[in-house]
Amino acid sequence: MRSENRLLFLSSLLLLVTGQVAAQQPGDLVTEIELGAILTSGNTEERNVAYGVTVDWVRNGWEYQVTSDGLRNSRNGTTTAQRFYHVARSRRDMSATSYFVVRGAYEDDRFNGYDYQTDITASYGRSWLNNIDNMSLDTDIGPGYRVSESDEANLSELIMRVAGEYEWGVSETANFYQNVALEYGQDSNIYRTETGVESEVMENISLRFSINIRYQTEVPDDRKKTDTQTAVTLVWTF
Repeated sequence: MRSENRLLFLSSLLLLVTGQVAAQQPGDLVTEIELGAILTSGNTEERNVAYGVTVDWVRNGWEYQVTSDGLRNSRNGTTTAQRFYHVARSRRDMSATSYFVVRGAYEDDRFNGYDYQTDITASYGRSWLNNIDNMSLDTDIGPGYRVSESDEANLSELIMRVAGEYEWGVSETANFYQNVALEYGQDSNIYRTETGVESEVMENISLRFSINIRYQTEVPDDRKKTDTQTAVTLVWTF
């Protein structure tokens, strides 16, 4: 693994977010913690744990967001799945319907054939459905750069990222969302979708059902191109 590539990417993430954190007032922060777990014992011992953390804040006209999610599955003491995905982004509105966003992501999946994959992009975005109170749709497009590190080779490539985020407030206590991202590279394309329904069960606590699908056109030998994750989790917001 080339440590200089990882260091370069992590430095990019720090540039996106840490310059504002120290001066930020606590009241401007919104934090969301998501957790789901299945533990069994007896004839079969199995541990399935999934987590998610999202932190949002606004300062000087910029919207900052840091997210981290992951999962770990084990069966009879043997790890069968382990994945971590971290994203940091900064967004600035240019008008009521347009914005600029810089985004960096780092993915470490123990079983997808790569040691890690990172990317950073700068995009122009548009907001739609502004005349509908209970719906929102944001779309953005922009160029970027991706590094994929594996035992076989180190791949660096230019990419074009197209993404959309749709949200529908079905009722006062229920929400539906659909996120789609298409990352076109010179050598490989990655497609991601996240579909979820969230329902409030009590103040600041919700139950979320989500399906995440990730598809990559070119993968190392003996690896599948599609990964699917279905989860039921509790979400705390404060």
